[in-house]
Amino acid sequence: MAAVLVIKLSALGDLVQADGALRDIRENHPDDHLTVMTTPSYRRYMERCPWVDEVFVDPRASRFSLAQMLKLRKRLHNRKFDRVYDLQQVGRSRFYYRWLFPPTWWMGDVPGCAAYLKRDEERICAADHFALHLGLAGLKVRYVLKGDVSWMADDVDQLLSAAGLAPGFVLLIPGASKSHDNKRWPHFRELALQLQEAGIAAVTVPGPDELELCQNLPGTMLVHADGCYDIFALAGFARKASYVIGNDTGPTHIAAHLGLPGIALYGDHTSPLTTGIQHTRFEVMERDNLMRLSFAEVWQRVEAAMAAQAK
Repeated sequence: MAAVLVIKLSALGDLVQADGALRDIRENHPDDHLTVMTTPSYRRYMERCPWVDEVFVDPRASRFSLAQMLKLRKRLHNRKFDRVYDLQQVGRSRFYYRWLFPPTWWMGDVPGCAAYLKRDEERICAADHFALHLGLAGLKVRYVLKGDVSWMADDVDQLLSAAGLAPGFVLLIPGASKSHDNKRWPHFRELALQLQEAGIAAVTVPGPDELELCQNLPGTMLVHADGCYDIFALAGFARKASYVIGNDTGPTHIAAHLGLPGIALYGDHTSPLTTGIQHTRFEVMERDNLMRLSFAEVWQRVEAAMAAQAK
């Protein structure tokens, strides 16, 4: 049995988009022990992932902390991994390859890797890149462009019933990272009102950063007595939706990789084609300045989708 390590540190949307690649690695190493290196924030996510045997938590200490880097280096040397698949491919994982790991077979984007390929980040999404890269590494790929995170979803039937909701609502995802306000489309309130007028329930499942934002929207905000639901409940609620409209943020990518139809709203912060959303059932609406994407334009697209679903 070989010891296989996959590096995938963050962030939520990126982890979701890498689900298919991780499953392909699992399929190609059915009898090997597969460990994923991730950060504390995503430990629970990876512990739940069915493609993983073990989670190795990287505290992600500063690379300038010699004591912490030596400690991590010792942990990695003691594990004696036979293969490493770097699905992060950023400065930190390149540093790990050069300085922390003993010589081993490595798939990554550092010259000298056993399976080396550099991604053109401005033109190709991670999923397309991993499809090429895993193939270059000699793996058979079947799932890399068909990520499916249904395993994330909690059973939320009782929670929906307690909230007076039936399946078939529209899920709105109006938030995004606080550091990326330019990812937040400003017309979710008008959208929620229009859905209500059309007799369609509008639902939000906010995280801590979106609580205040969602409190001001018409419709049902799903939270519990102690605060916000976690990402596994969010996935459960999303699976009960008939349609999703969201910004370019982790929860939107969760919904998309659950196989749901919807619309993802993009500004000039990134090209949608580099995020992999095109490999899902989601449509994309894009403007150089997301503030200039009008409510009328989005509602026209939503109305058409609702009409098509009703046929």
